[in-house]
Amino acid sequence: MKVILINGSPHEHGNTFIALSEVAKALNAESIETEIIPIGNKAIRGCVACGKCREMGYCVFSDEPYATLREKLPAADAVVIGSPVYFAGPNGSLCALLDRLFFSLGHLVAYKPAASVAVCRRGGASATFDRLNKYFTILNMPVVSSQYWNSVHGRTPGEASQDAEGLQTMRTLGRNMAWLLKNLRDGGTPLPVPEPPVMTNFIR
Repeated sequence: MKVILINGSPHEHGNTFIALSEVAKALNAESIETEIIPIGNKAIRGCVACGKCREMGYCVFSDEPYATLREKLPAADAVVIGSPVYFAGPNGSLCALLDRLFFSLGHLVAYKPAASVAVCRRGGASATFDRLNKYFTILNMPVVSSQYWNSVHGRTPGEASQDAEGLQTMRTLGRNMAWLLKNLRDGGTPLPVPEPPVMTNFIR
């Protein structure tokens, strides 16, 4: 089994990386393979509602993070997304990527367990956590919980390593995800059969 962890910070080895690494270590201890994928610090296109992904099966904009995740998601059994807090929300570049990724490649993540992680100086973690979880709950993805909301505090480089409670929350998250993945593998029932989609528009 393998879990992909998306590092939504432009700083590849910053505090978000520290938080995700703690999750990864807990998963590795349960014999689950992990890979942390940074989105980098280059510009990432947002969705422009062109509809081309419905024709092509993937987004017409193929920047490196999107292309990498498109390649790796099919083999992933679960996903963890981490983001620093910018103005009480996730990194804008990360959201631009996730909007395209989840809209165009939702079939690659449906029913796979997922979790989000927020890293902040002081506040905004809950709003970031909430925003990221919405990507999962629109695609039938089981959201994995921990002993507290998945947040770690730290501003200066490496400061997150001093947040003992936050790091413990990350380890618990990793163990909980491992537990769910193993249960799905060993005793899970077949996926639910979806109903035909119904869309209701309120403007006539």
